Amino acid sequence: MNRSILLLSALCLTATASAQTPAPIVMYSAIGYAQNVIDAFTKKTGIPVKMVDLSTGPLVAKVQAEKQNPQWNVVWFDGAEAMRDLANQNMLLKGWEPDVKWNALSKQVRPADKAYIPGGVTLAGVFIVNTKLVPDSKMPVSWAELSKPEWKGLVGMPNPAVSGPTYPLVAGLMQAMGGEAQGKAVLSSVKANGLQVFDTNGPMIKQLLSGGIAIAAAQSTRAVDALIKKEAVKVVYPKGVSLLPSDFGISAKASPAVQDSVKKFIEFFLSPEGQAAALNSGDSDGYFYPLVDGVSANALATPIEKVAFLKVDPLVWGPREAEINTWFANTIAR
Repeated sequence: MNRSILLLSALCLTATASAQTPAPIVMYSAIGYAQNVIDAFTKKTGIPVKMVDLSTGPLVAKVQAEKQNPQWNVVWFDGAEAMRDLANQNMLLKGWEPDVKWNALSKQVRPADKAYIPGGVTLAGVFIVNTKLVPDSKMPVSWAELSKPEWKGLVGMPNPAVSGPTYPLVAGLMQAMGGEAQGKAVLSSVKANGLQVFDTNGPMIKQLLSGGIAIAAAQSTRAVDALIKKEAVKVVYPKGVSLLPSDFGISAKASPAVQDSVKKFIEFFLSPEGQAAALNSGDSDGYFYPLVDGVSANALATPIEKVAFLKVDPLVWGPREAEINTWFANTIAR
């Protein structure tokens, strides 16, 4: 056979193979069960996923630092406010949503412009109370109560500049109190009463369970995790508890082939198989409220319809995140 024909055939075979090989994905994630889902997805589709695992604050800072030359294809973290800010900077692909059987709860968190895709919902700002220290008759039911002398030095919360789920907590509190100034006043009052601030939820929960604090303002998944482990805690839903979605954002600068791979990953996550990989991961982040029909939350999670939650508008609170986090770091976390 003519050498030219052989070379042409080889080139055609290579091109065909390249066309059939799915593009790999680079994911920046702050979701605890992400690797479980990635493993199940790659096993099923053959599409490789390289994950960079970070807390939400550092993750968003890394994305901003790479704005002109993003090294990621998809980001996945808790908090629509930060995701909306990325969308406002035209960093995310808009106009796509997976064709799945969304449930009624999903309507609360799916953006009209389809700039990002919610994967699940938790609650920001629940009180997890150590029942060895606090009897039922003394359970606090509002943030205002936490400035009373009886709670001096016994309340903890994470730093929203580091812990992504905490900014929605702060925004929900401010919205519930009537505005940013009113919310800052409440937090300043609790700070004056000895509020303990932690970088993330993990160290705070350890302090709660050891008796170093009596009340932890946290994400609902941490409460479910404590209940599953039969810890001596009770969960209280104060005014200001807000919906906290975990969202996917697809890079607007990723190639069409890579974007297609990311879309396949999101569709897989929202399938029964992907949901099972997350909900059965054993990671506390997996105790979320699903957004697709036919999938249920953990039995120890309070039914969402029984919680008087707020919907924090990311269009309002997203642009304020940097300023509020800076105020918190300089005023509350010190």
